[in-house]
Amino acid sequence: MQGLVIHAAGDLRVEEIATPVLGPGQLRVRVRCGGICGSDLHYYQHGGFGTVRVKEPMVLGHEVAGVIEAVGRDVAAQFNIGERIAISPSRPCGTCRFCQRGLHNHCLDMRYFGSAMRTPHVQGAFRQELVVEAWQAHRLDDDVSIEEGAMAEPLAVALHAVNRAGPLLGASVLVTGCGPIGAMAVIAARRAGARHIVATDLVAHALRKAAQVGADETINVADEPAALSKFAADKGQFDVLFEASGNAAALKGAFDVLGPRGVIVQLGLAGGEMTLPVNTIVAKEFDWRGTFRFHEEFGLAVQLINKGLVDLKPLISATLPFRDAGRAFALAADRSQAMKVLLDFE
Repeated sequence: MQGLVIHAAGDLRVEEIATPVLGPGQLRVRVRCGGICGSDLHYYQHGGFGTVRVKEPMVLGHEVAGVIEAVGRDVAAQFNIGERIAISPSRPCGTCRFCQRGLHNHCLDMRYFGSAMRTPHVQGAFRQELVVEAWQAHRLDDDVSIEEGAMAEPLAVALHAVNRAGPLLGASVLVTGCGPIGAMAVIAARRAGARHIVATDLVAHALRKAAQVGADETINVADEPAALSKFAADKGQFDVLFEASGNAAALKGAFDVLGPRGVIVQLGLAGGEMTLPVNTIVAKEFDWRGTFRFHEEFGLAVQLINKGLVDLKPLISATLPFRDAGRAFALAADRSQAMKVLLDFE
């Protein structure tokens, strides 16, 4: 079979890859569709992010859905050949102290598809065939497209962020940064009961998509840098901030409009260290919470998609053949016209 292998920044190749042997409790899957994530873009454009660098050839990709081709021993009662599934890229060990506490996303021996965080790197899912553990597979309903199935992973990221925020019923929410994850934070916050959602970004296209998926109000802070100030009255009008840009200015700019004891959920990864107004954090008693990947939220994401309780279709910008990866990655990097670009592995 063939797959997309990153060798260094700008060096992404279609190569022949061996399909792993199918073992007990596993499924062999024909990958049909995969979404290009921000981390995939970082590997392609920069060879990595932060201290994480590509040190050896690595198959990219972790947002995929496909069709079951074969089932291993002890799986026949759970899955059938021909079923369509979304695949969780998260493979925690299940035995370390964090897994035993239910914190699987902090597993000490995590193997996450398409990650250079450990060496040897964990090979990814941008390939025509993939062998996965049966517990990574989640069935897609017949009326759900394979493209929507490939969107379950970023939705799971947003759902985990909402879990980190705590109860949102009746809350006023600000989302800064409306890339795919920020837009999905809008979706997840609405499902959790947020009363009013305001989204900000620097790009008009991203804001239009945020409005399509449920933001009550959008603000282009490049065109209207002072537009958020109307929410600063009485120590701030927002209860929760989902910061999805990774930009220190966006985070600091939200401090005036976030009310006392407001919750900050940091989704976006910063390019470097941030300098923050600690006195404001103390005086307004903010809770600043990180959020990292997901675990049980992946299954919930697929359930929400299957039941039609979320609509991810407005976020799909294009689906291109995986052999045309250069054009697909270039489009995915162009925020003026793309939100989520998918690869077709047929």
